[in-house]
Amino acid sequence: MSLWVIFTLAAAAMQTVRFMLQKQLKGAGLSTGGATFSRFLFAAPIALTLAVLVLRATGDPLPAISPRFLAFVALGGIAQIVATFLTVALFSLRNFAVGVAFTKTETVQVALFSAVILGEAVSPAGWLAIGIGFAGVIILSRGLEPGAKLVGRPVLFGLLAGGLFGLSAIGYRGATLELLPLPFFTRALVALAAATLLQTVLMSAWLVWREPGELARVLTRWRRTVLVGITGMLGSLGWFAAFALQNAAYVRALGQAEIVFTMIASVLVFRERLLTREMAGIALVVLSVLMIVLSFA
Repeated sequence: MSLWVIFTLAAAAMQTVRFMLQKQLKGAGLSTGGATFSRFLFAAPIALTLAVLVLRATGDPLPAISPRFLAFVALGGIAQIVATFLTVALFSLRNFAVGVAFTKTETVQVALFSAVILGEAVSPAGWLAIGIGFAGVIILSRGLEPGAKLVGRPVLFGLLAGGLFGLSAIGYRGATLELLPLPFFTRALVALAAATLLQTVLMSAWLVWREPGELARVLTRWRRTVLVGITGMLGSLGWFAAFALQNAAYVRALGQAEIVFTMIASVLVFRERLLTREMAGIALVVLSVLMIVLSFA
């Protein structure tokens, strides 16, 4: 099995664990912004420390930080933050399920962005796998509800969020490529450290401005939030390592396995039952994942 496949599946699994921990944080008196910020607060210093240790251990020179690298990091980090807030905003809108379904266009949009921005095209077989996985995710996200309108803020927010998540993946892929010829793992760590540092600064400023006192609440709950930071950093490291090795479109398409992991956790941890429609959606996502894995086996 290709190394990037292993990193992607590990990242998807770790991200599922992080979401479960963040869900518990919401019940610990933290806002959505606070629970989200906890991911970056502890991930940044851990990623920075690991990057320094790896550079020293390998003897690799400190990479030159080019304007293109900084631009890709900014694109990835800012796009990810805004996309996350747009997704959260969907839950306060009527027919939010329609909007959430449209965020899943990320896999299609990242394939287009990858070709336009990075010049990395997707093969016909890759497009087929992406399409099958997209259909499965739409079914799992409860899709287009009967009678739901296909215009308005839910769809707009969903499409924008999907596009921004796609741009985020492209930004991170571009950042790792700018650090060539360093080894892929070193490139992943350096790019991750830069991105999480930027996101920590931006999220800190946001909380101070919009949610006074929330920053202090996150810090006072460090024993619980540090777990979110560690799992978030490990998951992000998996994504960045995969981006350093493979076209972002394939990585994000394979990363849809995350929703299968989430459903498994829902059944095993929260004792929830799967509907027939949800099982059909899982089957399509699994088929998409297998197609991608076998294509690069």
